[in-house]
Amino acid sequence: MQKLLAMKQRNVSQGLILVAGGLYQFTSLVRHLSCEQQATLASSWPGPLTWLVPANEHVPDWIRGAHDSVALRVTAHPVMAELCRIAGKPLVSTSANPSGEPAARDASKVAEYFPGLPVVEGGLGGATRPSEIRDLETGKILRPA
Repeated sequence: MQKLLAMKQRNVSQGLILVAGGLYQFTSLVRHLSCEQQATLASSWPGPLTWLVPANEHVPDWIRGAHDSVALRVTAHPVMAELCRIAGKPLVSTSANPSGEPAARDASKVAEYFPGLPVVEGGLGGATRPSEIRDLETGKILRPA
């Protein structure tokens, strides 16, 4: 992860998003939540919605950064979902750009930003903006879609 953060020029204190192929991959990260909170997550996924969820002891510091929460999303993107299923666990998700640069919208831009890095092509899945981010405890939208 240190190499990824260095390539992106991103500070570890910012935290990272975990993305899964299904809610079942987050079992250990959400079991401490209320039934209502778990139902909120389940009803909003899969899809382009990232939730900030209170972190528990299963979330390492390098994932949550300087926060008391962890960012979770169950993807509807078929390639990413399959990668998570093959890995058997959630994967770190981050935009394909150095901090402060426009998001890469295709494989050639990723290659420009990160020469020599292998790229799995799978399209953007129709999304034109990054996923919305909401706080599960307050419902507050931190980044609109």
